[in-house]
Amino acid sequence: MKFQGVLFFPVTPFAADGSLDEERLARHIESGVAAGAGGLFVACGTGEFHALTTVEIERATRVAVEVADGRVPVLAAAGGPPPVARDQAARIARAGADGILLLPPYLVSAPQRGLVRYVEEVTGASELPVIFYQRGTARLTEATAAEIAALPKVVGLKDGLGDIERMHRIVRAVRAVPGAEGFQFFNGLPTAEMTAPAYRAIGVELYSSAVFAFAPEIALAFHRALTEEDKALTETLLDEFYGPLVQLRDEAPGYAVSLVKAGVTLRGLDVGGVRAPLLDPTPEHMARLAKLIDHGLEVVGA
Repeated sequence: MKFQGVLFFPVTPFAADGSLDEERLARHIESGVAAGAGGLFVACGTGEFHALTTVEIERATRVAVEVADGRVPVLAAAGGPPPVARDQAARIARAGADGILLLPPYLVSAPQRGLVRYVEEVTGASELPVIFYQRGTARLTEATAAEIAALPKVVGLKDGLGDIERMHRIVRAVRAVPGAEGFQFFNGLPTAEMTAPAYRAIGVELYSSAVFAFAPEIALAFHRALTEEDKALTETLLDEFYGPLVQLRDEAPGYAVSLVKAGVTLRGLDVGGVRAPLLDPTPEHMARLAKLIDHGLEVVGA
């Protein structure tokens, strides 16, 4: 399971009564896959994993697998308390996914050996390959990262901490593990394009693009510019689109998800609001987001 290009993290649409809207999820996913996504991660952070039931995760995964129809790898999230994460992993496997994005244990801090044990226990719930998400309470040393990378089903590590020095040490340590040549690293920070140049410098070229969910034209243009070393376009998009988007994102907790969902609606597919404890953007923030999207599309000629 190898990834390339822009990775798609769809939002999870909800109907007027608050239930999972499978029809709109299918439309959203088809749009992203058709636009050129390099991988599909459903019911993950942008998809409000924190607010979904295990049954909804399974249903969303099944929709994603059916719509993708083998065109791109499909992964879904598991995480939290070990029994819950194991149940989620088993359901994701039954739904036909290609892999699992494993989020950290819930709330509790753990010693390094405990984090290894957590990954071992959850990966035992299915035969699917796993990408471990380093974020929150899961802060790995390079030795622990190398130990986790050596586990049979672990194929990747996604970083949501943003500690470049730590991540550089982890990359070097894992690359030294025999047989780890194909191990994949991902930049999983919010609005990852802002840090993509720095991560590329330490050997982490893959990143999750929340912007792809509502403006694939912008996300793909940025990725091409970064890959082809088009510094002029890269810097223009960072200065005039991604930078202002991050400023807006930081004005309210949870906007890393709420703004993405609002962006999808602004682009023509009403996916409903976010579930508690998140809040939808204010009318003022919606207007600013709409102007940002229009400007970003103008910059890339879309």
